[in-house]
Amino acid sequence: MQKIEEIGFIGGGNMAEALIRGLVASGVSPARITVAELMPQRRLFLEHTYGVVTTESSRDVVAEHSAIILAVKPQVLEAALQPIAAVLGDDKCLISILAGVSTAKIETMLGEGARVIRVMPNTPALIGAGAAGLCAGANASTEDLAAACALFECVGVAQVVKESLLDAVTGLSGSGPAYVYLMIEALADGGVLEGLPRDTALMLAAKTVAGAAQMVLDGDDHPAVLRDRVCSPAGTTIAAVRALEQGGVRAALIEAVHCSTKRSRELG
Repeated sequence: MQKIEEIGFIGGGNMAEALIRGLVASGVSPARITVAELMPQRRLFLEHTYGVVTTESSRDVVAEHSAIILAVKPQVLEAALQPIAAVLGDDKCLISILAGVSTAKIETMLGEGARVIRVMPNTPALIGAGAAGLCAGANASTEDLAAACALFECVGVAQVVKESLLDAVTGLSGSGPAYVYLMIEALADGGVLEGLPRDTALMLAAKTVAGAAQMVLDGDDHPAVLRDRVCSPAGTTIAAVRALEQGGVRAALIEAVHCSTKRSRELG
């Protein structure tokens, strides 16, 4: 698994689609990507949109590919693994993107020697701007982990972390887009309250969030330093920051990450 030339998917939902799009854009032939998906309409969509091969059978995917991405809901893990456990030998690697489900749990369900990589991606992968955390299971090789990193770098950035921290990755970046959408919506509502047209307020809010994030990514300054540069003495921004602190925005965001992390642990 040093180079991604072919891959199979069990599950064809939004995250699977994001990865398929990234793989095809990076030069992987659609004919070498197979997706097992139960919904006929979804299979047709993936075939027509990306040119990939689809099937109802997850066993077919495992038989044809050495790398398989498990992209189903955590609640159907047992049903998804049961048909493939007998055919997923130690010559194949399973990459799981299931929230809260440990590599040890999957290894136990698959049997001795199962090679498992666990990943927590997020939905901006759909536009090539994803952020994923990865770790290797007990039997996965360094080559398996490197190949999984290369896969998720097709749709954003990938960071290797200890498995004990993957629930925190879920709470921060896995669920994080929802927090940001809520912030953008609230900022736009504030603009509308002050008289801006809805479409103008939404565009300005989204661009402000995107631009501020890009400044953090492109520079070496801590966000607090960047914030201080905007806060002139007795100015408009420091008045707004005071309102945010009084409203508990900082504490609420920290609590959101904590609650999402806790829920991820519960799912596992």
